[in-house]
Amino acid sequence: MRKVLVTGGSGKAGRAVVRELMEHGYEVLNADALPPREPASEFIRTDLTDLGQTIEVMSGCEGVVHLAAIPAPGLQPEGKTFENNTLSTYNVFSAAVALGVERVVWASSETTLGLPFEREKPAYAPIDEEHPLHPESSYALSKVISEEMARQMNRWSGIPFVGLRFSNVMEPPHDYEIFPSFQDDPEIRRWNLWGYVDARDVAQSCRLGLEADISGAEAFIIAAADTVMERPSTELMAEVYPDVPLKREPAGNETLLSIEKARKVLGYEPRHSWREEVSR
Repeated sequence: MRKVLVTGGSGKAGRAVVRELMEHGYEVLNADALPPREPASEFIRTDLTDLGQTIEVMSGCEGVVHLAAIPAPGLQPEGKTFENNTLSTYNVFSAAVALGVERVVWASSETTLGLPFEREKPAYAPIDEEHPLHPESSYALSKVISEEMARQMNRWSGIPFVGLRFSNVMEPPHDYEIFPSFQDDPEIRRWNLWGYVDARDVAQSCRLGLEADISGAEAFIIAAADTVMERPSTELMAEVYPDVPLKREPAGNETLLSIEKARKVLGYEPRHSWREEVSR
């Protein structure tokens, strides 16, 4: 697999993924509604809610990394977010099956797990892929439905579908400048158990998703190895979520969004931490 379509390659995660794949010898085509700030690969402006355009831009590609979407809740009206994200993902998955691509890697989300944990508290921590899904927005619901679409398309075609439940994606250096302001109040970032992931580690996970030995439709939590906080993770849980049981005691600032499955199956190992980016 050498030629890969990256949808949403002009976005925060997409830019890092395009760079990562090209550095590892892939030929990359970026399909996005907007051109990238700094062109790095071939670009084709594409409306992925149009199935014909989706099939056309994917033709000749051996793999797909599908990142294009309205990227978070609250950016558009709820119905618009659901319509755009669900339809574009259906079109990408359908085109992949019709064209017989070798692998689909795509952006699911940590929001499937119940973020911001207001109506439903976490069932336990660290949260892993067995945690119940509690979508709390149309954005999260679109991702849950897309995970089911991936299972269906895999059953029909045998094409592996790798869903990556990204935590809050950070692009260095500017996204890290706000991290010191979190430290005095653990409530500020309680909404995703103080999780985040560096865009460069997102890119690593996408490349590994293309390369790993997977045959089904799998979902993986992708987060940094640590939290956004300087305080130990067990201390944060005891103060903010005292009634949530710990499946095991995390060490130090260890992430409360478990990446053990990604480590074991994909070979994923986060290489970047906000602690290296922020001057104290």
